[in-house]
Amino acid sequence: TVGTNIEKYRSYPRIVGETGGKDFVVAHPSADRAILKTALTRGSFEFQGQKCSASSRAYVPASIWNDGFKEEFAAEVDGITMGDVTDLSNFIGAVIDERSFAKNKAAIDRAAADPTCTIIAGGTYDDSVGYFVRPTVIACTDPENEVFKAEYFGPILAVLVYEDEKYDEMLTQMESVSDYALTGSVISGDRAAAAYTMEKLRFAAGNFYINDKSTGAVVGQQPFGGGRASGTNDKAGAPQNLMRWTLTRAIKETLVPPTEYGYPHMG
Repeated sequence: TVGTNIEKYRSYPRIVGETGGKDFVVAHPSADRAILKTALTRGSFEFQGQKCSASSRAYVPASIWNDGFKEEFAAEVDGITMGDVTDLSNFIGAVIDERSFAKNKAAIDRAAADPTCTIIAGGTYDDSVGYFVRPTVIACTDPENEVFKAEYFGPILAVLVYEDEKYDEMLTQMESVSDYALTGSVISGDRAAAAYTMEKLRFAAGNFYINDKSTGAVVGQQPFGGGRASGTNDKAGAPQNLMRWTLTRAIKETLVPPTEYGYPHMG
C-alpha cells in the first residue's frame, strides 16, 4: 500500500513490519520432561494458539518421546478445558471467527488424510455454538511437511521425533524450513548444548528462549520482533526502536574555509 501511494508522501515513510510466525520448541536429549511438556502445552495452546509467537512446531528426541512422553503429553492436551471464557475454569475458548475456524479445520483435515501425519491429541472441531477447535497435536515423520511450514494461527502443534544422535542434523534442517523467524526456544539441561543451539539458530528467531515457552514478551519489558517473513525485526520495546523514528541530521561547520578554487599542487 505504501509503495502504490509513494508519490503522496513528502518524505519516504518509515515502516516497521511485524507479521506472523511458525515458532518452534527444540528439545535437547537432556531436556527436563516436565519443563518440556509445560512449555509445549502453554506455548502452543494458550489463547487458542492465536499468537504470532505461539509454538506451532516441536522437535523432540526419540529417547524422550518413546519413553512415555507421547502418552503423557497427549493426555494433558486432551484434558485441557475449553469453553465459555467467562467460566474461569476453562483454559481456552473459541477461535476468533469463522475464517479462522475454517483455516484450522482444513489444516486438521489435511493432516488426518496425510500418511506421514498422525493426530495423537485433539483433531476435532465444532462450530455449532462458537468456533471451537480442540487443541491438536500432530506427529509427522516428514520434516518438510506443510505442518512445519505454514502458520495456522490456531491450536495446532506439529511434532517431529528425531533420533538423538542426529540433533545437529535436525537443527540444520529446521533452521530455515519455514519462511518465518519470529520466536523459538530450546529446552535443555545441558548449558553447552543450549548455547550451541542458540548460536546455530541465531537467524531463525528474533526472540529466543532457553528452558521456557516461545511466548511471553511484553512491550516495555522484553523487546520483541523477528526477521525473515516475520517482519523487519525492529524490536518494539527496545531503545533502538526509538531511533528508528528519529530524523538524523549531520552538521558540518568549516572554521577555515577556502577562498580559491585551485589546489596548491596546481601552482
